[in-house]
Amino acid sequence: MKVFNTLSLTKEEFIPMHENEINMYVCGPTVYNYIHIGNARSAIAFDTIRRYFEYKGYKVNYVSNFTDIDDKMITTAREQGTTVPALADKFIAAYFEDTKPLNIKPATTQPRATDNIPEIIEFVQDLIDNGYAYESEGDVYYRARKFNHYGELAHQNIDDMEHNAAGRLDDAEMARKEDPMDFAVWKAAKRDDEIAWESPWGQGRPGWHIECSVMSTKYLGNHFDIHGGGIDLAFPHHTNEIAQTEAKTGETFVNKWLHNGFVTVGDAEEKMSKSLGNFTTVHDLLQQVDDPMVLRFFMATTQYRRPIAFSERNMQQAERNLERIRTGYRNVAFREGDAVAGTDADVMTEITELVAKYDAAMDDDFNVQNALAVVYELVELANKYAERTTVHEDTVTEILHQIETLMGVFGVDGFSAAPDVDAEIQALIDERDAARANRDFARSDEIRDMLTQQGIILEDTPQGTRWHKA
Repeated sequence: MKVFNTLSLTKEEFIPMHENEINMYVCGPTVYNYIHIGNARSAIAFDTIRRYFEYKGYKVNYVSNFTDIDDKMITTAREQGTTVPALADKFIAAYFEDTKPLNIKPATTQPRATDNIPEIIEFVQDLIDNGYAYESEGDVYYRARKFNHYGELAHQNIDDMEHNAAGRLDDAEMARKEDPMDFAVWKAAKRDDEIAWESPWGQGRPGWHIECSVMSTKYLGNHFDIHGGGIDLAFPHHTNEIAQTEAKTGETFVNKWLHNGFVTVGDAEEKMSKSLGNFTTVHDLLQQVDDPMVLRFFMATTQYRRPIAFSERNMQQAERNLERIRTGYRNVAFREGDAVAGTDADVMTEITELVAKYDAAMDDDFNVQNALAVVYELVELANKYAERTTVHEDTVTEILHQIETLMGVFGVDGFSAAPDVDAEIQALIDERDAARANRDFARSDEIRDMLTQQGIILEDTPQGTRWHKA
């Protein structure tokens, strides 16, 4: 298996540090609002990666945090007349409510930053003791230039970074810092009504970057397999995580850095983000879509490093493609009733070869698009097999199992459930079957036309009437 490591900008062989076990940390949301499609893209991308590891037989220790204290949390809570903890509770609950329909598995551990304040304070003190951080007017800053490898993940020179950052610093903050590139690991409380904790440097709160350094090492150890997140986190967030953590532990922090691409919107394919105000929340979108699995399928079947162009047209295409797979599954499932005992060796061989192709695609940096092409081949095989005069139980079972399993890696399920059809449509199908049995072909054709207008396509087979959506 090979994965693309952002640190080296190359595909590298992936071998877990511990046999049959993978330790993985993915940065979670800052919980001051509902998650948007960009947040969901990251969660779905790494959930799919996790699912593939589990499909391969690994135990995955998957840690994904909630940032429940930062400047945005404080500002939003103040604007809404609530407290930071109450705001966090509201949107953490909303996160679970919105991700459940998308079949995003809960992390093994989902820590909150505010539950780890003692560990954060201890971490900051260690950085001070080691000469990597210093206190200034109640703030504590990290000496970026003291860390020899600072900026390597972002593939930038620290002097260029300083030039680019110069316009973002106010005079008061510049006065507190030894160097413009130094960043806060602890922030002094600026107002009496601000949420804060007592520390050796006075009342304050953690900086954003230090939170993930503490939570990742607390739950996965000083050195672990994979750290993931959106590509926008490579700098400064993940860059600063590396500097802080390796300065404290003296060990390599992470073996492989994986970053997912943006979600873009509009004709200009502009990045979707809360700061740009062009985002669609998952909470709102779920009220508009009939089937959340279409959104999951749309997100999960684009290779994680590629950008996703979110549009109504692309969502409609995803719906058609998913229905194509579901139809193939139903066509084979329809034959369970007349399958005879035994196996079709030729078909079983084809299935085995297709599964091997699927695995090879996913082993190549989780190339879900090539893997999906294999699923379409399997569906084509399923459709052809369903048309055979005689089918065998073992082969029918294997085709259904593999479609469910391979789509399950993408997080798309529900194939074994009976397709939705309301009572009125089912009554029309039954009436048409009766009309055909009575050779009333005019009424049979009339009902077929009625159902076609409703997007229901009928197929008459020797085993009975099948249907699927147009």
